[in-house]
Amino acid sequence: MKNNAQKAARLSVAPMMDWTDRHCRYFHRVLSRHTLLYTEMVTAPALVRGGALHLLDYSPEEHPVALQLGGSDPGELAEATRMAVDRGYDEVNLNVGCPSDRVQSGTFGAILMKSPDLVAACVEAMQSAAGDVPVTVKCRIGVDDQDPHVVLPDFIARLKAAGITRIQIHARKAWLQGLSPKENRDIPPLDYDLVHRMKAAHPDLHLSINGGIATLDAAMDHLKVMDGVMVGRAAYHQPYDILADADRRVYSVDNPVLTREDAVFAMEDYIGAHVAAGGKLAQVTRHMLGIFAGQPGARRWKRILSDGGHRDGASFDLLREALPPRAA
Repeated sequence: MKNNAQKAARLSVAPMMDWTDRHCRYFHRVLSRHTLLYTEMVTAPALVRGGALHLLDYSPEEHPVALQLGGSDPGELAEATRMAVDRGYDEVNLNVGCPSDRVQSGTFGAILMKSPDLVAACVEAMQSAAGDVPVTVKCRIGVDDQDPHVVLPDFIARLKAAGITRIQIHARKAWLQGLSPKENRDIPPLDYDLVHRMKAAHPDLHLSINGGIATLDAAMDHLKVMDGVMVGRAAYHQPYDILADADRRVYSVDNPVLTREDAVFAMEDYIGAHVAAGGKLAQVTRHMLGIFAGQPGARRWKRILSDGGHRDGASFDLLREALPPRAA
């Protein structure tokens, strides 16, 4: 399991709140068999105190799949990690990068960059609970007025001393005051060079780079230096462009590349089961809107699914109707 997650981490889809739910991950797995998929952030208090175990649900087909946890209490994070291990997750990841006000109020996310000793205590507790399942950390290069060239090397050294061997680094600062979470994904400048230097300084660590990587070609360029690349919004909005040929290019596995249309039809049974169980079509298809991005008929595809996916009785037939004419 540990090797599977680390091998898969050569390319991963970032945890994204309200986006990378189980339906999204199932669809991404249709496109790539090997890419490591992350859940949305799940808070340890929601699992331990709130009993929200449904947040751990996933389909077996999603493997390799990693659970991202948010929290700052070592005991709670250890208990949540045990829950994740019991559910069969391939990795448990600690969020030290999210800049939202909601996350800050819980004293976790990017604000933890200011408390490296607490982070070390958290990951040590998580590792004790994880057994053979790897515990990893996703962080920023710094927050607020911190100097990333000072803070990030020290932060990585502390994680390494705590036993962490795999880290995903978003190559931007997070500004906890004055910028919204959306602005924090765009406005702070990227510093890829700093992250690349961290890899050179720590050849024994598995380091992935995240932030602003918009194409598979760009990911391949980073992989000349880094152990892994984590792609966020581009993998969501242009999933085919990022994932469809990833198995061949990133993992050197000669899997057949599905056409966009074949990828849609590969979801038919999953969608049928979801709707039959009382789910709404749009709960799945909202994650599929970008499959034809940049192609003729993409606007019509998105419009038909967006308009009709919430209606009672909507089924896979709506996807057949929405397919671009050349693909119907």
